[in-house]
Amino acid sequence: MKKKKVPSVIKDQRLIEYRRNQIIKAAVSLFKQKGFHRTTTREISRLSGFSIGALYEYVGSKEDILFLVCDSIFDEVIERLQPHLRTDVVGIERLKLVIRSYYKVIDHLQDELLVMYQEAKSLDSEALPYVLHKNDLMTNNIELVIRHCVENGLLQLNENQIKLASHNIIVSGHMWAFRRWALQKLYTIDEYIDLQTSFLLKGVGAPGSAQEEIAATLPATEK
Repeated sequence: MKKKKVPSVIKDQRLIEYRRNQIIKAAVSLFKQKGFHRTTTREISRLSGFSIGALYEYVGSKEDILFLVCDSIFDEVIERLQPHLRTDVVGIERLKLVIRSYYKVIDHLQDELLVMYQEAKSLDSEALPYVLHKNDLMTNNIELVIRHCVENGLLQLNENQIKLASHNIIVSGHMWAFRRWALQKLYTIDEYIDLQTSFLLKGVGAPGSAQEEIAATLPATEK
């Protein structure tokens, strides 16, 4: 799918990337506090560290900034997952590694993820399909690892179950950000990863005792 083109009068691609990263960080902070519609481009430029005129050298509109925020989140998630998709680790251990890596990225991008899902509805008709496509790519990466386990006889899942399992992993990762006000009082990110991985693997019928894995992560008083 063709990527939305964000206009810039600057020709230096490295400078464009550097300045847009500044704009993205400022926008995430302000969108989180005030929402997309209540945030002004002047506020974004001020927090970015340059004038409103300079900001418009790198973007054409506030909607462009929201698109850059969404696009950068998916790019980072996919980039961090790629090494584990090509790792020498195979089978269920590979699936565990990919789940852990994905959750760690979500932990790192909590604010960005919240902003993206709260404000994506404000993307224009050109940007929204592209962002949704990037979301599908992220899910497909998880699906490929599950499918590899099925093809090697490690999981017994049909096509619908493979797809649903990949979506379950994506959503359970998002939950760490969406319900952090509750979950992060109860668990560290590593405890959350261990528990969710155990539940997910049990759900897809992975070999081994998921119950024993879950019990091993609980405090002694809860066993």
